[in-house]
Amino acid sequence: MGWESILAIASGIPIGFQLGMTGTGGALLAVPLLVYVVGVTVQEAAAMSLVVVAASSLYGTWEYSRAGQVQVKATLAFMWTGMLGAWGGAYGHHLISKEILLIAFGFLLLLSRWLIVRQTKLQSRTQATSACAEHFPGRCWPKAAGVGLAVGLLNGFFGLGGGFMIVAALVLILGFPNRLAIGTSLSIIAPIAIAGIVGHLEFGVLDKMLTGLVLVGSIAGMVLGNRFGEFAPPTVRNRVTASITVSIALALILFNTAKLAGLR
Repeated sequence: MGWESILAIASGIPIGFQLGMTGTGGALLAVPLLVYVVGVTVQEAAAMSLVVVAASSLYGTWEYSRAGQVQVKATLAFMWTGMLGAWGGAYGHHLISKEILLIAFGFLLLLSRWLIVRQTKLQSRTQATSACAEHFPGRCWPKAAGVGLAVGLLNGFFGLGGGFMIVAALVLILGFPNRLAIGTSLSIIAPIAIAGIVGHLEFGVLDKMLTGLVLVGSIAGMVLGNRFGEFAPPTVRNRVTASITVSIALALILFNTAKLAGLR
């Protein structure tokens, strides 16, 4: 096994761990890790990221569904607009330069962190479960469809699963408890990611061997993250994700801004 293969497997572990622990952020780590550690292009990283996120999310969905932590109606409501958005976003991705994409990605990481903080503050004020979480009546579908479209566009454009937006929407807008939001998020991410993969494959940017190796690492990380998430207090989980997210975001913004300015 070559050094590139080892790096690919090692890069997959934190991707799966983050996704299994919080239901969000796997692809937020995937793209910078694949670009700067494994050494692939941004376009390849986006496509590979979606494959890894889709497979890891399917496994995570199975894990959470066994515990009754997936709301199927919410999955369907988010999924149909999300898949359309992901297919379109994948086309837009190829029109933007690498540096601008990575700077925008850095700011998106900071946005994800802010949404997670907002979600945590709201949960500390109320523990009531809403009708959307229990029965998902018709009035909940338009809200979910709108968020699904936005998530899908981000998914295809950046190679993101969009879990940070889905979990935040499920908690802040639809009143889901945290574990149900994470499990449902994973079930939504998988089909949206598959639609994004279809869009990227039309440009032929996917190294199947490296993708498989990253996937092996991510599945192992998913198992560890899911177990850690069951027992770790929310404050510990938040500190882990905050430190990783903000550090990567600032590095991406500063490094790629310097490149655009001709300082590197």
